Amino acid sequence: MAQEDIFKKLVAHCKEYGYVFPSSEVYDGLGAVYDYGQYGVELKNNIKRYWWDSMVLLHENVVGLDSAIFMHPTIWKASGHVDAFNDPLIDNKDSKKRYRADVLIEEHIAKYEEKVEKEVEKARKRFGDRFDEALFRQTNPQVTVHVEKKDALVARLAKALNDNDLVELRQIIVDNQIVCPVCGTCNWTEVRQFNLMFATEMGSTAEGASKIYLRPETAQGIFVNFLNVQKSGRMKIPFGIAQIGKAFRNEIVARQFIFRMREFEQMEMQFFVRPGSELEWFRRWREIRMTWHQALGFGAASYRFHDHEKLAHYANAATDIEYRFPFGFKEVEGIHSRTDFDLTRHQEFSGKRMQYFDPELNESYVPYVVETSIGVDRMFLQVISAAYREEATDTGDTRVVLKLPPALAPIKLAVLPLVKKDGLPEKAGEIVQRLRLDFRCQYDEKDSIGKRYRRQDAIGTPFCITVDHLSLEENTVTIRDRDTMSQERVAIDRLPVILKEKTDLKNLLEQVAVGFRHW
Repeated sequence: MAQEDIFKKLVAHCKEYGYVFPSSEVYDGLGAVYDYGQYGVELKNNIKRYWWDSMVLLHENVVGLDSAIFMHPTIWKASGHVDAFNDPLIDNKDSKKRYRADVLIEEHIAKYEEKVEKEVEKARKRFGDRFDEALFRQTNPQVTVHVEKKDALVARLAKALNDNDLVELRQIIVDNQIVCPVCGTCNWTEVRQFNLMFATEMGSTAEGASKIYLRPETAQGIFVNFLNVQKSGRMKIPFGIAQIGKAFRNEIVARQFIFRMREFEQMEMQFFVRPGSELEWFRRWREIRMTWHQALGFGAASYRFHDHEKLAHYANAATDIEYRFPFGFKEVEGIHSRTDFDLTRHQEFSGKRMQYFDPELNESYVPYVVETSIGVDRMFLQVISAAYREEATDTGDTRVVLKLPPALAPIKLAVLPLVKKDGLPEKAGEIVQRLRLDFRCQYDEKDSIGKRYRRQDAIGTPFCITVDHLSLEENTVTIRDRDTMSQERVAIDRLPVILKEKTDLKNLLEQVAVGFRHW
């Protein structure tokens, strides 16, 4: 099945099973805005808890913050967002559709990568166990041609972006005959800059209102509170400040479901270090963040680093962690060495010293910063994409299942009476009441037991507890594993211990902790 078809099924599944709904749907929706349903909000909260505990619980020198969405407008002048937070915009004159010029080029680059992978897959099938992939990539003429074209285009795009050369961006599109995905023509406008910030007004009267912005990122709330946290918490460098919060960007092209939205949520941590040590810390955080992703068990081959060709004005090193979505490798997290740009700018614009006195060096300095920034919504989409399966069963049917990591699953277990009589519903209700304070449970007695299993598979529930007549006699139940569909008879009294062992977030955190025990 084509990856595009899989993605369409995934989007439909999210709506049908209460994960994600189009916002304001009864009014025909609002572009690129979505609501999280009853299971979606639980998964989202579990992802945030996994991130928060991996930052704040596992690191003694990382603390939390919750800063306001509305902030003084000069903050965005100091950060560079007022003057430089722009995307290169281009319109197709025939379709009247608007695109980001750099994204059009990046998608064209991805086509070369797809061509290479197709050649590799064909060769792998042809040669079987004798296939030497590394040698094939180096020597096959078709592969090398695709790679050379891709590398040349990457270099040309990077130079145009670094030079802020809008004319060259359009010329790249023209030279490569990049067409509008809607109408298929190359009838493009000139490229122009488009500021992504949402502006509004604050004040009780129109005359006294002042222009402010919905924050386009959460990081600046951390920077302007750097001294507050450092002094009140008696923090010593190196230390970090973590935050989860909403951000808003008026994206030119918001698409691919919840991958790119105008209202989204970020999980960011700013790590303050001594000047000169930032690149070492950048490498460390690069390693630990990849460990965090791979601990979910979706396969190391599904992730890769993508070092930035063009560095932001504040950075001296930057990389993205990319995941292989159904629509290709895309960024889910960025790790950036931001130097001392942010604190220095806020010191300049506010007139307040943003310096740290280092007792070991007996001197004051503006700390450097290493940032890890991950989108909650993109992470949500990554988890759902990796978990979605269509599997053939022994009976010849196909089941749709979300193989979510048990620690992240919205519902940890479903309790199912075999029939709706003979005291089985009452016994099942007792089990739910016993477990519900420790685990997110669901009770289901409608339809056959097979249909109920399939329904829980589609929701992503890792375990189903079936109550039958033997349960009344022996005080035992069967526990069914979602992934293997195997069943085991266990004592009801053992359920809390068994379920905690299998669904505890601690299982993931222990894997993450291994990654930095050598620090």
